[in-house]
Amino acid sequence: MLDLIGNFATHYDKDQKIWSGSSQQSLYNDDLTAGQIIFRQLQRQPQRIFQISHTDNTRLTRSQMLHNAAKVGCYLRDQSFQKETDIVGLMARNSTNVGALAYGCLFNGTPFHAVNPNLERKTIDSLYKITKPRILCCDVADYEKIKDTATSLGALVLIVNGKINGVMSVGDLLQKPLPKDYEPAQFHRGIDRTMAILCSSGTTGTPKAVTLSNSRKLFETHSYLGPDDVQYASSTLDWLTGLITLVTAGVYGTIRLISSQMFSTGHFLELCEQHEVSWTVMANSHVAMLANCPQTRAQKLRSLKHLIFAGGHCLVATLKKMQSFLHGPGILRNAYGLTEVGALVSYNFETQLKPTSVGRLMENIRVRIVDASGKLQGPKEVGEVQCHNGQLWRGYFGNPQATTEMRDSAGWYHTGDIGYFDEDNFLHIVERQKDMLKYLGMMYYPHEVEEVIAQMPDVAEVCVFGIFRETEGDAAAASVVLRSGSNLKPSQVEDYVRQNVSVEFKHLHGGAQIVPQLAKSANGKVNRHAVKAAYLKQSH
Repeated sequence: MLDLIGNFATHYDKDQKIWSGSSQQSLYNDDLTAGQIIFRQLQRQPQRIFQISHTDNTRLTRSQMLHNAAKVGCYLRDQSFQKETDIVGLMARNSTNVGALAYGCLFNGTPFHAVNPNLERKTIDSLYKITKPRILCCDVADYEKIKDTATSLGALVLIVNGKINGVMSVGDLLQKPLPKDYEPAQFHRGIDRTMAILCSSGTTGTPKAVTLSNSRKLFETHSYLGPDDVQYASSTLDWLTGLITLVTAGVYGTIRLISSQMFSTGHFLELCEQHEVSWTVMANSHVAMLANCPQTRAQKLRSLKHLIFAGGHCLVATLKKMQSFLHGPGILRNAYGLTEVGALVSYNFETQLKPTSVGRLMENIRVRIVDASGKLQGPKEVGEVQCHNGQLWRGYFGNPQATTEMRDSAGWYHTGDIGYFDEDNFLHIVERQKDMLKYLGMMYYPHEVEEVIAQMPDVAEVCVFGIFRETEGDAAAASVVLRSGSNLKPSQVEDYVRQNVSVEFKHLHGGAQIVPQLAKSANGKVNRHAVKAAYLKQSH
């Protein structure tokens, strides 16, 4: 059986019990790096605007971006950055020169290790002590946070957005002349060379340093983009969506819109109106914030052609609200991927027809569903989602044990996500394996209760978690964010669940709280552990 929706075919082999996306050959020679591809693209239509910084109020043409990035690449070459272990640490927000800094690394074949500047100092220090960068790039505001790490590593500090006396800056590099014959570095099988090192989400512990190759999967998914598109992502380069936006802009020549501000609904609406954003990617929680914002209007979002969300569940009620502000079907899409895979695994163009699905498989992706005993599952049967992308992965930098746990010897990634395929070959993610709860011997997932609470008209966001009790197990509890002007009481939430959930073990035996906001990670994912910790603190 072969199906096609949104040009994405997914085939099920009932004998092997494996689902496969369509097979596609890349257009690019395997010796090319992403940096070489971007270098050539930036030479076309040199006077077109390539990047707009809303915060800095700057505009760079393709020619200016090319020259700035080439100067960074030239500097790295002159500093003998040649091996894949010659790493640049990048801990910066989205300001004017971050793109040139990252592209310069790509031009030279130098991996950059991107770390979120909002992380705790000890986490930043531990991550960089794994990869040992020779240069650490940071914003002026974060210099104090990084300088001790740099000293311990013997690394040079490079300031990205401004100047500090006695400390080198990217601005200093850009003053240097560029040799007329500069060309990006060449490698045999550049596709396999490590391009970047990102952080795992850290939702199940301290973030790990995830290596990514120069795989075409990072950008070829978005080959529908072109020079007339304006791309925006609030995420910094330490998150996969931030990296995808950077690379796709370079390959397809779109206008890259950046801002150093963290996501807020007011700011996003302002950007859409002022810059006519056509493509954006955001966390699922940001969709909830936008859908429930009193200021959101269809007129303000009229330029959007592609609104992609990733990073977890979006409640069905929220999707319906969000869709009401968009000009037509197919704009709101759910993407499922893993940093480790370095690309999307599946893509759902049909959020109106299949709102609980993460869609059909991307090209050259295979997926199987495996139960706790290791048995392969068929359609509508639940188990761990395991995927195979057929490409090289060098694993977690400096952590071979975790690498082996994530990807087995046959190349299957063990995602830790529980899911199933429906009869139309659409993938559904039920929950993270580690989020499964058990109350009085009965298993359930937090999102099952969240979906019910989200149906209450006064609810903007909700997070459900388990509070462990020795004699009963994980009692469900909920932190609820209300829509503006609501006076909903916690007892009303508990009553609503009792009335609308037929099984008692999923009721809110742990209670409910009304909170002003849900704790989120630096990149917008709801941090269930932090929400639970805040709940317990307020309960005592």
